Amino acid sequence: MIHARDGAARAGVLHTAHGDVRTPAFVPLASNATVKTLRAAEVAELGYEMVLGNTFHLFIQPGAELIRELGGLHEFMGWERAIITDSGGYQVFSMGHGSVAEEIKRRRDPRESMVLAIEEDGVRFRSYLDGSERFMGPETSMEVQAALGSDIALAFDECTPFHVDREYTARSMERTHRWLDRCLAWRREHGPREQLLFGIVQGGVHRDLRSEATAYVAAAGVDGIAIGGSLGKEKAQMHEVVGWVLRDLPGDPPRHLLGIGDVDDLVHAVGDGVDTFDCATPTRLARHGTALVPDAQRRWRLDLGRGPHRTERVPIDEDCPCPACRDHTRAYLHYLVRTGELTGKRLLTIHNLTFMARLMRGMREAIEAGDYAAFASGVLDGDAGAALNARAAG
Repeated sequence: MIHARDGAARAGVLHTAHGDVRTPAFVPLASNATVKTLRAAEVAELGYEMVLGNTFHLFIQPGAELIRELGGLHEFMGWERAIITDSGGYQVFSMGHGSVAEEIKRRRDPRESMVLAIEEDGVRFRSYLDGSERFMGPETSMEVQAALGSDIALAFDECTPFHVDREYTARSMERTHRWLDRCLAWRREHGPREQLLFGIVQGGVHRDLRSEATAYVAAAGVDGIAIGGSLGKEKAQMHEVVGWVLRDLPGDPPRHLLGIGDVDDLVHAVGDGVDTFDCATPTRLARHGTALVPDAQRRWRLDLGRGPHRTERVPIDEDCPCPACRDHTRAYLHYLVRTGELTGKRLLTIHNLTFMARLMRGMREAIEAGDYAAFASGVLDGDAGAALNARAAG
């Protein structure tokens, strides 16, 4: 439900069986039933109202049926708020091509692929645990997500690579639409009544295919719409592709942008009308010693492993309320990062998620106040700290 608009930007509430999610919202990854290094209660204390569980990884281990027997993913991981689960399609992509960055830069040798075949029925692949052959199709994905008991399921799709040609992208998109129909059919017959289903718009970097996919998914009767697949080689192209989809979407259904979490990308996408995001970037950066900071000149990143921080007696960000900033210096965090201490990973994870929570809250409040453009400009072109602090003070 949308309760405020400022241009294309929207603020609202996504209603789920496990509570409301205020939007725009960033969704931390709990891929293996945990936000890495944190307890579920700590994630909730930071203000997060939804996390993302990874259908593919939980399918491989410990197995969806065990999680069902243990009360579902909420009870299993001790998380009482909303959960969205991805379809498994992206993990099939990464098993075949590596990460998005690896595929775009052609870093992965095709001979390393664990994918055996992508067929009409689904995908055959080798398990990364023991090399055994496994299968996942639309019905499998829906069965797993139902067993996990997530609040929002994503329809099974093929995440098409950047380097395939238009003909392959079109065939893949059409198969994704047939898979969506099968997901919907399975839900009508077997799905939990309270579980929402989002369809995924594919189509690569081709405007006509994105328009076709947007129309198909929007007319399919889904509860929300996610934007996935290859979004381009550079940020400008990604913003353009996302903009194509958003301009063609109906106004009411929730819009989710898959796998995007850089500060500038979030600000642009919220301004264009995206409601929710998921991404590993903030927590992955933390585990590798990088803190998010309100400084566009640094690309909002501070690598605490670098030598100059060894003697710095200042916090990461003097205006940040997290324990890493409140109780410790950059010098101490530099030491923890360089020695690989788990405390450093925890502290930086808390810091980065605090930063993201403040950023999203600032966006929501700016939309509600009707000054999103000024807020976005403050983050992208000026002093993001001032923009965040102004919203907090307001």
